[in-house]
Amino acid sequence: MARQMKSPMTTSTGQYSGPDISRAGAGVSHESADPLVSIVIPAYNVAPYISETLATVFAQTFTGFEVIIVNDGSPDTEEFEHAIHPHRERVCYLKQENRGASAARNTGLRAARGELIAFLDADDLWSPNYLEEQLKFIREYGCDLACADAMIFGVSADTGRSYMDSLMEAAPPEGRLTFLELVNADRSLITSGVVVRRDLVLQVGLFDEALRNAQDFDLWLRLARHGARLAYQRKVLLSYRSRANSLSGDAINSHQRELRVFDKIEQSYEFTPAERVEVAAVIRSRRALLEYELGKLFLVPGDFARARESFAHANSLQRSWKPRLALWLTRIAPGLFRTLYLRRTQSGLAE
Repeated sequence: MARQMKSPMTTSTGQYSGPDISRAGAGVSHESADPLVSIVIPAYNVAPYISETLATVFAQTFTGFEVIIVNDGSPDTEEFEHAIHPHRERVCYLKQENRGASAARNTGLRAARGELIAFLDADDLWSPNYLEEQLKFIREYGCDLACADAMIFGVSADTGRSYMDSLMEAAPPEGRLTFLELVNADRSLITSGVVVRRDLVLQVGLFDEALRNAQDFDLWLRLARHGARLAYQRKVLLSYRSRANSLSGDAINSHQRELRVFDKIEQSYEFTPAERVEVAAVIRSRRALLEYELGKLFLVPGDFARARESFAHANSLQRSWKPRLALWLTRIAPGLFRTLYLRRTQSGLAE
């Protein structure tokens, strides 16, 4: 029998306590009129991967879900539609002009019927118990957003490591995440490993479509500021496919995206005076580190002008001997500095 939709639960204080997931894992059929989970998959140039991804979705031990695929004006639409044809009766397939991943996810969110949203990139893979374990964690941990760990595979220096091992190795096996921990990169979320309450995402305004990149990072920050309970578990429940054509270029873009989100925080987030001082200090430190890392990445292709600019910016934000030395070397002996840096990188000694 189909699970009946529950009205929002309230505590003795009258506060909303989140979706009813008491029957998570009970085997509700996908054809149910009231799916608990809506899986939102944006798609752009992923025809070679979507069949494998969908196979992991339909192999889930928890079945009370719907699948929403949003084709974001992909140039490989014909090949993509051929790949998903065997599943067309089991998915909600939407098409739109290309507007970026944030707009595609928002289209999926607006069409979703589930109380919970599970984000999945069209080339990543879930373990069969992904949804079951995530719903169990949400229920037992009492959180509004849960993020699981992912094993990295494909074209990446971190292939064979997990996402959380590579970015937050010292973190406990599970825990809550705060706004400042996200800003400072002490904690990090991977989008394909996130399950979140849909109503909260709607309340904070969906993904920011003005951000063509880093829109997921921005959303997590807004949810944290809104008072959502964010948590992670370092249980590997998915596989993240790295497909970057240029590892250094991908890293440069990643750092620059994070810096743009910091601009948004400083310009549009509301803080008390005390909070603003604290947040500004964290952002300043993080900006300095990112600019220093950008400088090293610009060395790789020999873009010495941009490397000098980044090292100078890092040194102005937070005085330290490392960016100061790097700036000096890029001024007097950029070619030699690049050669030394590449040697250290290749030998695995780069910081």
